[in-house]
Amino acid sequence: MPSPAFSAPTPRRALAALGAAALLLPLAACGDDSGGSGGKTELTVLGAASLTDVFEAAGKAYEKEHPGTRVKFSFAGSQALAAQVEQGVPADVLATADTTTMRGVRSETGKPAVFAKNRLVIATGEGNPKKVKGLEDLTDSSLKVVLAAPEVPVGRYGKQVLEAQKLKVEPASQEPDVRAVLSKVELGEADAGLVYKTDAATVPGKVDAVGIPDRQNAIASYPAATLKSSEHREEAAAFVRWLSTPPAQKLLRKAGFQHP
Repeated sequence: MPSPAFSAPTPRRALAALGAAALLLPLAACGDDSGGSGGKTELTVLGAASLTDVFEAAGKAYEKEHPGTRVKFSFAGSQALAAQVEQGVPADVLATADTTTMRGVRSETGKPAVFAKNRLVIATGEGNPKKVKGLEDLTDSSLKVVLAAPEVPVGRYGKQVLEAQKLKVEPASQEPDVRAVLSKVELGEADAGLVYKTDAATVPGKVDAVGIPDRQNAIASYPAATLKSSEHREEAAAFVRWLSTPPAQKLLRKAGFQHP
């Protein structure tokens, strides 16, 4: 189910741009394929924060299958990654947690391909101490709820599902990516937060996941695309294609992602 686009407030756009700019130098510094890469082609993949764990595993699997290629990752909220692309960060592949963000940089990418899907859950502390049962409970003013900012894909999906149920939630904070929301709940700095099912699964024994019925949920689509500025367009395209192959899909399923 596609998510509607919401216009982001100007201050948040500025913050996203500043965050992206802060990442330009480290990425640029490691953009040289010579030196420690031993003559291998080095691909830099910009990945949505929710892909952190599975992409690290996927990178190792890809390198094993393609010994001539080394894969590096830079993870952040999809909106920050898009800002990096617009600012000319040296990279080869972009993978976002929604199609809306990808469409926003379509002039900078090749044709995107959706390789996975995801859904939302309510993350709570271990044992669900506040006894959260569903979305309606998030409106309780005594509950400290954190959400992602509305320009972040998971924040946009969260806004979509809450508005569809006509529920008004006053978040204690709006975070720059899904992992920041998860961290707040894990550390006990929040009672609940809306995250992806796959993110909640990365911290078993620390965070509980309260399911959201399909009729109330949103489906997140994950597209990947080559960057037109890539110096390794052929190798980058090969990695994007590989994400839809059985070995990659097996890793994604194991991490809890749904088939595209």
